[in-house]
Amino acid sequence: MTMINSLRHTVLVCAAVLALLVAGAGASLAQEGVNVFAAASMKNALDAASAAWTKKTGVATSISYAGSSVLAKQIEAGAPANIFISADLDWMDYLAERQLIDPSSRTNLLSNRIVLIGPNGVGTVDIEPGLDLAGLLGDGRLAMAAPESVPAGKYGKAALQKLGAWETVQEKVARADNVRAALQYVSRGEAPYGIVYRTDAKADPGVTVVGIFPEDSHPPIVYPAALLKRSDNPAAASFLSFLKSDMARPYFELEGFEVLGNK
Repeated sequence: MTMINSLRHTVLVCAAVLALLVAGAGASLAQEGVNVFAAASMKNALDAASAAWTKKTGVATSISYAGSSVLAKQIEAGAPANIFISADLDWMDYLAERQLIDPSSRTNLLSNRIVLIGPNGVGTVDIEPGLDLAGLLGDGRLAMAAPESVPAGKYGKAALQKLGAWETVQEKVARADNVRAALQYVSRGEAPYGIVYRTDAKADPGVTVVGIFPEDSHPPIVYPAALLKRSDNPAAASFLSFLKSDMARPYFELEGFEVLGNK
């Protein structure tokens, strides 16, 4: 009888321990954070949307911001991202061609505008064909994200080419790793003018928008988002769905983005 009671006690203890382990594993899964790689221009809006989702779900996010080109290369090299949000279609296509994203999850999330910024108090500029940007710069430099690779720089270069201003300013460009770095060049007084997104200019009280580039002067600005194919985090799909929902819309619109609704 004593042996039977002892066996029962052992079984009960083992069952209790197993239950605790299972519960702990479940809690760990529920709390697994979502790793997001996102274009630098999204920082203010995405931080706010992420905080709202975390408050609602209890699941944290870890967001890495940089130029879309840098992020795409990091993902290609094996960086542990669950979601990628690019500032242009090219870098999302780059990962799609390498079969690194889940194509069924891909969505066109947002749009934006590129603008010419200057220090506070400077006058407005007519952004039109024949724009004498070189004359406007004088001995100064034009702050831009790298025009060869970073989306904001690529859009800016295309617009200046269309307006006939690129040839005269390309040697005056102060290249930055991402659009937020270009914004800082102007905000800190290191460059008199810069090309950034409207949303970036809105985020920095140290600069002012002096002109808006015509939408037909550059390719459409589209921010696609997708899950990474190798991601096995169930919370990632939930977060991406939230970003596409009406609940997230105000956070993006407040910062000046246009929500595309998968247009």
